[in-house]
This record gives sequence, C-alpha cells and structure tokens, in this order.
Amino acid sequence: MATILSDRLGGTIPSTMSDLPLSIRSIFEHAMKSHPRKQIISRDGAQLLRFTYAEFGKRVGKLANALKKLGVKPGDRVASFAWNGHRHLELYYAVPMIGAVLHTVNIRLFPDQIAFVLDHAEDDIVFYDGSLVKLVKAAHALAPGSGRRFVQMGASPEPFEGALDYETLVADEPETYDWPEIDERAGAILCYTSATTGDPKGTLFSHRSTFIHALASGLADSLGMMESDRVLPIVPMFHVNAWGTPFLCLLVGADFIMPMERLDPAGVIELCESEKVTLSAGVPTVWLAVRDALRAQNKTLPHLKRLVIGGSAMPKSLMDDLNALGIDAIHAWGMTEMSPIGTVSHNISELANDPAKQHEERYKQGRFCPIVQWRLVDESGHDVPPDGRSRGELLVRGFAVTAKYYKNEEATATAFEPDGWFHTGDVCTVDEYGYLEIVDRVKDFIKSGGEWISSVEVENILMGHPSLKEACVFGIPHPKWQERPVAAVVAREGHEVDEDAVRAWMADKLAKWQTPDRVLFVDAIPRTGVGKFLKRDLRETYKGLFEE
Repeated sequence: MATILSDRLGGTIPSTMSDLPLSIRSIFEHAMKSHPRKQIISRDGAQLLRFTYAEFGKRVGKLANALKKLGVKPGDRVASFAWNGHRHLELYYAVPMIGAVLHTVNIRLFPDQIAFVLDHAEDDIVFYDGSLVKLVKAAHALAPGSGRRFVQMGASPEPFEGALDYETLVADEPETYDWPEIDERAGAILCYTSATTGDPKGTLFSHRSTFIHALASGLADSLGMMESDRVLPIVPMFHVNAWGTPFLCLLVGADFIMPMERLDPAGVIELCESEKVTLSAGVPTVWLAVRDALRAQNKTLPHLKRLVIGGSAMPKSLMDDLNALGIDAIHAWGMTEMSPIGTVSHNISELANDPAKQHEERYKQGRFCPIVQWRLVDESGHDVPPDGRSRGELLVRGFAVTAKYYKNEEATATAFEPDGWFHTGDVCTVDEYGYLEIVDRVKDFIKSGGEWISSVEVENILMGHPSLKEACVFGIPHPKWQERPVAAVVAREGHEVDEDAVRAWMADKLAKWQTPDRVLFVDAIPRTGVGKFLKRDLRETYKGLFEE
C-alpha cells in the first residue's frame, strides 16, 4: 500500500497518518464498543423485539458464520427481499463484512422486474420476509432453473418448498467471527433504481462511499442525528439503504426502531408514541396520511422533533402543517446514484434577520452536502449562474456518487460524462444562498405554445387546495399547442369538489397558459416502488384526451 501511495504523491511529502480502510466493519466495531447498551427495536408480528447493540452484534456474528457455512464467498451477491426489520439489519452488516455484496431488492417491483434484478445481480441466495413469500415465489417461477437458494425470515402464510429457516440457520452458530480486512473500494451494497423508464439500473456502493456518506449525512446541517435520538426510518431499507440510516444510527449510537410492514398512519403513530421517536424519515405520501390522522384525532406527537422528507417534492402545505404540529419538517433531496443524500434544507445565519425569507428558502430542496460537487448546465452544456432564476440540468459527482452503472455500459454512456459528472435529469435553479430548487424532471417539463410549464410548480399549487389529497400534473399532446398540462387528482375523504371548482380556485394562482386544461379525479395515482408518481403511465392512459 505504501508503494502505491508513493506513486500517487507526485513528489509531494507523504503524511505520517495511518491508512486504515474506511469500512462498514469500522462502523460496526465502533458501535459495539462505544454504544453496547443502546437499543434496536423491531416489530415482529404483533410484538416488539428489543435488542441491545451488543446482542445485535452477537446475532450478526452468528449470521456471518451461517453465511460462510452456506458457501458465501467474498464478491458473492446475497439478496434481501424484506421490510425494515432486525433480521434485515443483521444482513446489512454480516454480508458486506465477510466481503460479499448485499443486494437490497425493491419489494414493490413487479415479479418480472424482480426476476430481472436477481438475474442481473447474479444473486445466489435470497433472504426474504415470510409475509412476502407470494411475491418471491412469483418471481422465482420466472427463473425456475436459476439454482438460487432461499432463506425465510419470520412466519409465512404459505410454505415455499426448499426454503431454509433463518432462525434455525443461525441458532447453533458461534456469536463471534474473525472479520477479514476488506479493501475500502470493494463493493458492499447493491441497489437498483425504481425504473421510471426502462429496466432498473444498479449502483454498487463501496465500503468507502458508505462510510463517507454516513459521516456527511450525520453533520448538524444534514440529518443532524445524535446519540440521544430515537430514530424511526419509514423510508424502506430497500430504497437506497433507508437513506443511509442503518449505518448512521450505529455510527452515532442512536436507538433504531423498525416498523416492518406497519406503515399505515395508525402503525406509525403508535410507534412514535410508544417508543418516543425523536427523528423519522420518509416520503411525503406517508406523512400526508399521518398528518390527516393526527388532525382527525386532534393530537400531536410531542417527542417527534424532526422529520426528514424526500423521495419527491414535499408540498408546502405539508411542511406548514407539520410545523404547526411542532415537528420540524426538513426537506431533503438525493438519488440512488448519490447514496443518496445530496441536499438538505436548514436555516442559515445569513438570513437570521429575515424570517420570511428563511421560511421561503426552507421550501426548497436545500443546500448541498460537502461531499457533493455540482454544476447547472444549459442545453449546450454551458454552466448557468447560481442566481435563483437561471435554469439548467443538475450534474453531480463526489465521494459517494457513482461513476457508472453496474454492468450496464449503454446506460452509463447516456448518463455519465467521461470525467465522472452524472446527469441527474433534474432541471433546477440554485440561488445566491446556495439553495437548490428542482423545477422539474427534464422529461416531465411540458412544452406548450413555445412556453415551458413546470409540472412540479403546478402540483405544489394544487396540493394547497383544501379538498385535494394528491395531485400529479403531466403533459398530453395537443393539436394546437404541442402539449397541454393535465392534472390527475385524488380528493380527500368526505370532501366534495369538482373540476370546474378546482380550475376556478387556480385562476388567481397560475397564469392561464399554465393552468391545466383538465382536472381528472382518480381513485389513486400510479406510483413507482418507492412512491414516486408514474407520469409515463398517466401520459399513456390519457394520450388521446385532446383528440376528441
């Protein structure tokens, strides 16, 4: 290692510092030594299981020994198909710490997509929660000759012939493991995108990038997690590692609370109350429902102080309503390709004397984390100024940003520049205070009569309507105007409102040319596996709307 480093120094003087690898093992060992009595709490059926970090560490050791006995070697891919639960967390540490790669499969993909990612990743073993057995069997039926082995975690409503039982597998194994030293650049966790277009694309995170991301996301102006926090990640662990919280929690020593499949408002509220949750994270959909439930019950969550919301834009009304409930709603943005944290929205001292401006800035996606480099470029690839008005596509690179897709040269050539800059596909502005605001996805901009309409801007307006629960705006081909915006909306339960009333309500909030030509009431808006609107499905469904 010393010789290799010397070759890179180019005549500069070598430091005296050690060159220990940045690894998931170092997070684990720190947690075991510094926070052995902190808690990991997990739903398991109708009960809550509680483990100290020390007890969790022993289970991780037993699992590592079981994996070795199953023949898992460094570099092998091991899939998880699971909710946020303690066994899933054990896989998060045991698999990469023996040198293998954990592939966290999105449980909300269709069976053919699940079969695709299992094949593409070349997974040999799949660990699945028993409640998900039907999906696992459906995906396996599409590749019956794969030779994969399956391990079931927890009770199941039906059998899966040949599947091993997790608890039986680890029961008699030793509680300690002789962990190998692994190169920090080795693959650790494999995640695939939620596939809004085409097949899912893989990002293979390294031990190094995972460690750096955990450090950066823990900063006070990022997620700001502390040892005293009790953390409830509603964002799934199959969605970019629950935004890194399984590693950040153990790094700082916070109590980690896992809800399993109980993501309904009653289940979330129950855990927040009984476990005195101080910090949570999730997509807007979940928290819109929780907000409505709290209002209906005329109650608050006095222990919940901070709530990180990302995955899609947080409606301004949701932020205001949560703040009124005593919860600091923090807007964040990132992508699978970024590990994922890119920006987090906090107040800055420069605006301390201007509360109104501070509040306005907090609606935006936030300021960049120090491990992310960024550029805004126009259609010609030229940089645009960070003046809060000039729009450009956001390009990023950094210490926890991937430089290519896993085994996918075609997608890599499309999305990445030769020098590593990644095209996010987001059209944004950055203002003079450093706050990023996503105007729209490149593919979701609506071109109407020579003018560009931001679907996100119109959605934010609609989400302020008191009778609307959700709103999704998309462009439909138009014989005169090229495209016109259409809104698909879901009404709140017990509210009566019609299309004309919604359009009239928008009259003084949007220019006429920005206002959707149609407001379509639907029972549900189609979504990806991580809760984002599937606008391509809506565009396909209503593509002939203006041909009549």
